[in-house]
Parts: sequence; structure tokens; C-alpha cells
Amino acid sequence: MKLLSVVIPCYNSQDYMKYCIESLLPGGEAIEILIVNDGSMDRTGEIADIYAAKYPTIVKAIHQPNGGHGQAINTGLQHATGAYFKVVDSDDWVDTRAYFKVIETLQQFITDKSFVDLVISNFVYEKENAKYKKVMKYDNALPEQRIFSWEELGTLRKGQYILMHSVIYRTTLLKESGLELPKHTFYVDNLYVYRPLKYVNRIYYLNVDFYRYFIGRDDQSVNEQVMIRRIDQQIKVNKLMLNEVDLDSIVSEKLRNYMLSHLEIVTVVSAILLIRSGNIENLRKKKELMSYIRANNYELYHNLKYGVMGRLINLPGSVGRKISVGAYKISQKLVGFN
Repeated sequence: MKLLSVVIPCYNSQDYMKYCIESLLPGGEAIEILIVNDGSMDRTGEIADIYAAKYPTIVKAIHQPNGGHGQAINTGLQHATGAYFKVVDSDDWVDTRAYFKVIETLQQFITDKSFVDLVISNFVYEKENAKYKKVMKYDNALPEQRIFSWEELGTLRKGQYILMHSVIYRTTLLKESGLELPKHTFYVDNLYVYRPLKYVNRIYYLNVDFYRYFIGRDDQSVNEQVMIRRIDQQIKVNKLMLNEVDLDSIVSEKLRNYMLSHLEIVTVVSAILLIRSGNIENLRKKKELMSYIRANNYELYHNLKYGVMGRLINLPGSVGRKISVGAYKISQKLVGFN
């Protein structure tokens, strides 16, 4: 069995996928790199085949009709043989020294037969033309150098959430959780992290800056204008997060509170983007989203209506919407996201 399976979802990634793959090759025989060519129209598939031929015991090229980011992850998970599972997007990469530390830690779990459900590490916003790099760390809220449970979770600050870039799941847990991401849908990374959390009991935090998250391409899915154009997909994921996890069934109060908070921030992002578009139709969609939440999760609705972040998205009139957008812009600068 491989120690770690890394899936790289690729769609028309010929211009940057090599850097991503090369950053993962130092893991050697302990790693399997699953390059999923998601119906690309450029040389992505050819490049994947070249690496698979050159490193046959490490790299596997998988070709599929276009199904979107989520379907590429689904395919990677179906083929994964490693004890642990990581998603690395084709325009991102990993830090070599942190990578070796990750491998060493995972190997120690296997040696000690101390199976861990979720490994969390830091990630770095590699924002193009940014003078300073923003590092998302969790050392203020998570115990270090030991396995812990949700009951030992500290307080995560607003904007400090467990994202796809920071997680390594136990592969069996993902498969047994029934995780299956929707096809042809952007922003499923939130679902990828969120849905399996209720099955997690044993956690380990590795305080290394492992994942390098590149932000800056004009066509990138997290580009703000692109997100506004695809707002219906953001809302779809938002609703799936709401529907697919019954928060009332979660025993751990700390986990439940975290997941409610995570759902709240995703909803705030949806609402802010709808406001920021300045489109009357999108303002109607915002009202519909709030009505949907009220009908399906009154506690979340109450938080969004009366909490600090909720009040931000519900300020009345055009002046209120300008204040909301202004606060959002300040958050962009403080946190460093697009």
C-alpha cells in the first residue's frame, strides 16, 4: 500500500501542471500521484502520459470525459490505494521541506498503528504581485505534536477555516463516508472538506507551511468576477452543505459549532457576491437564499440575521449594500483572499 495518494485534477492545465507534479515527485515510492485529465482540449493528457511513462511506479494518468473538478476528485478517490488522501490543484504546489515532514509524520502513524482520520497543516496564499504572503496557520486553536479530538478544539478566528488546502484525510474514511461530489460544479472544495468532518474522531495538526495556493490568474475559478458569473454554482454548493449534513445529529458540540460557523461564512460569501454584482436579479436570489435557509436551518438563519457577520449582509438599502461591500474589501486585504 502507498502511504499517500495525491490527486491532481487537471483541465487545460498544460501551462502550469508540470510545476505542480515536480513539487510532488520528491515523495518517491511512498507516494502515488494520480493525474486526472478531465476532458482537456490542450496537451494536458499528453503531459500526464509522459510523467506516467517516466515514473510508472509513482504516477498514474487517468483520462475521463469532462465532469468538472468534483468528478475528477471522485475519480481520484476511486483509484486511490494510499493510506491517506490529498487533493492538490494543478496550478498549486507543495513546499519540499514541509512535504518531507508530512511523509515522515504519516509514516509514523502507520508504524505506531495510530490511525488518524484527519491531518491539518498550514497553507500559503501565493497571490500574484502581492508584496507579502499570507500564511493560514492554526497553532492558536489546535494542539501540536499529538493526536487530539474535537473536544480539544480551540477557537478559530473568523476567516480561519479548515479548507481543502489544509487537509489530508484517511482514504478509508473518505470512501466509507460516501463522499461523492457533484459533476460540472465549481466550488466543491467546501463540500469536500465539510461533508466528511462528522466521521472524524482523531486529528493531528502539523505546523508546517505545506500547501502553496496560487491566486492571480484572470480565468481562475476564485477570481471574484468569475465567481459572480458562476454565482448559481456557489449557491448550489451552499445549499448542499446545508442539506447534506444534519448538524443536530452531531454529538460533539465543538464540532457542531465549528461546522455551523463554516456554513455561516460560506453563506456570507454567497450573499456578498450577490450584493457586489449590483444585479437586481442577484439581489432577488439573495432574498431567496435567506428564505431557503430560514426554512431549513433556523439556527443558521438566526445567526445570519442577528450575528455580526449576518448583520453585515443585511444592511438595508443601497447605502447598506455599499457598507457591506466596503467591509468585504477590507476583509480581502486582511485575509489575503481574492
